[in-house]
Amino acid sequence: MRWWDIGPVLELEHELFPEDAWSAGMFWSELAHARGPGATRRYLVAEEAGRLVGYAGLAAAGDLADVQTIAAARDQWGTGLGARLLTELLRAATAFECAEVLLEVRVDNVRAQKLYARFGFEPIGFRRGYYQPGNVDALVMRRMSDPADPDSALPDSALPDSVPLQGETTHG
Repeated sequence: MRWWDIGPVLELEHELFPEDAWSAGMFWSELAHARGPGATRRYLVAEEAGRLVGYAGLAAAGDLADVQTIAAARDQWGTGLGARLLTELLRAATAFECAEVLLEVRVDNVRAQKLYARFGFEPIGFRRGYYQPGNVDALVMRRMSDPADPDSALPDSALPDSVPLQGETTHG
């Protein structure tokens, strides 16, 4: 993800998360920590036919990473895009040498919870009223991996390649 992606990311963010959408400033702040030798963030986007259809971000500190955000356009649900985005975040966690990855997910987002469980995330607690202003609880999930084994960051099953992810080359 680069600065020019923020506009399309915000459109998708507001479509998918109307009550608790991130602001442009939040994305700018995250991207400020995503470049250079001291980078602690990894953000990427997925595009299809020139249209942004997904994005994801991860923050790392020490041996702990946190999935900050992950989203796929509704017309991409069921295509494997969410799994591909999550795979890239887990690869980034391995590159940051993180042994533990945390995330929060809305308690009412069963689809996302199932995706995370497929990747080895396990529930470890709740954050009451985490998502505001709707006062929705978050389920906290954790995945442990071995940073010395890059394959431990990847799921056991192969992932579809239907939507190209940008970020490894052109979006940096």
